[in-house]
Amino acid sequence: MGELIISVSGLRGVVGESLTPDVAVRFVAAFSGQLPAGPVIVARDGRGSGPMLSRAIIASLTACGRDCVDIDVAATPTVGVLVRARGAAGAVQISASHNPPPYNGIKLFGNAGRVLDARTGASVREAYLGGQAKWSPFDELGNLTRDADPHEPHLQKVLDTVDSSAIRNAKHRVLIDSNHGAGSLLGKRLLAALGCEVIAVGDTPDGNFAHQPEPTADNLADIADLVRKERCAVGFCQDPDADRLALIDADGRYVGEEYTLALCVQRALAHDSSRGAIVINGATSGMSERLAAQAGVTSYRSAVGEANVADMMIEKHATYGGEGNGGPIDPRVGYVRDSFVGMAQVLDWMTATGEPLADLADALPVLHIHKTKASVSPDRLPRLFETLKGKYPDATVDSGDGLRLAWDDKWLLVRGSNTEPIVRFIAEAETETEAKSLCDSAAALL
Repeated sequence: MGELIISVSGLRGVVGESLTPDVAVRFVAAFSGQLPAGPVIVARDGRGSGPMLSRAIIASLTACGRDCVDIDVAATPTVGVLVRARGAAGAVQISASHNPPPYNGIKLFGNAGRVLDARTGASVREAYLGGQAKWSPFDELGNLTRDADPHEPHLQKVLDTVDSSAIRNAKHRVLIDSNHGAGSLLGKRLLAALGCEVIAVGDTPDGNFAHQPEPTADNLADIADLVRKERCAVGFCQDPDADRLALIDADGRYVGEEYTLALCVQRALAHDSSRGAIVINGATSGMSERLAAQAGVTSYRSAVGEANVADMMIEKHATYGGEGNGGPIDPRVGYVRDSFVGMAQVLDWMTATGEPLADLADALPVLHIHKTKASVSPDRLPRLFETLKGKYPDATVDSGDGLRLAWDDKWLLVRGSNTEPIVRFIAEAETETEAKSLCDSAAALL
């Protein structure tokens, strides 16, 4: 698991093994060569290895003649907003998202304030593998500055998407679990601006995770109990770089990440100003798809990955989108998955409807998603895909991102991960038994 993984938007690896200061220096030097003129923002998600990598990355960028703006700990979506607000050429976010503590990573942003598209990301990868770097002479080195308040532009953009006055009047009691990642810095500020009574857990961004960082039901069992005991209306649970959001209802029930996007989509479809096409990825629950159909709105599915969703949203002029891992994307804020958008808009939807989170979640289309994974050599996947197409000749086939087989009432996706050396099996159906059966049947063919 220590192998360095390079995707279209950056890289990820184990610190001191595959991810070393030398790798970071060479990678961002290659990135610098693909950017237009202008400063580069550098941020991190709170992990203990973040300061070391930040110093190495800033040294590399200034050695390439780039001015750098160090914003220290900040959420990934905050970085995207700040790139546009400050007119930066791009940004580097140091984060391994939901991976365990030994990992860290580098996520790259272009000057549009979104993670790199596939074409630009491929250019950076090739430049890195080719050892390309343009180092500057002593009198052309870049300078380092710091931003006085990197969170303010993001805060205002999120608040502009909701009825802040109504939410403040509702006086929601909420819990936010940032699990010692980056999310607390803006999260507590946003919830306070919305008049919430806030119980903050894991709000010191030091990377000392109190539980495993992926916001799953098992990992959040203790947080769910706390939401119930503290009599909160909702629990908001972020991953370390705060681009994903899982929900817990007042009874301490893990509502989960898939519901975050579906609830935000439902709310968006209820507002004429943001009622338009939506985009989700091929691994996201069909709840949003069915909500769009009920509203007479077109929905599209992109390849898995935030950059792919954003690309299709722009192409289709979509007014909303996201990924089912708890990542809503509201283009009014930015083309980045955003837990803060999720928090504000779920509170707005609860306030507007007068319904508790549990009732809103239970009223969504009933679908069951099942996920599993296996360690498999990538060269075995083509044969597996052909076998699956032969096994299910009645399915609609999409080979754009792994293999996706779809029927009217269910679907199966088999694909290699972009961030881990594994193969994922994801299925959704109207019963848990059928969804699990689809995954098990596919895995049995390995």
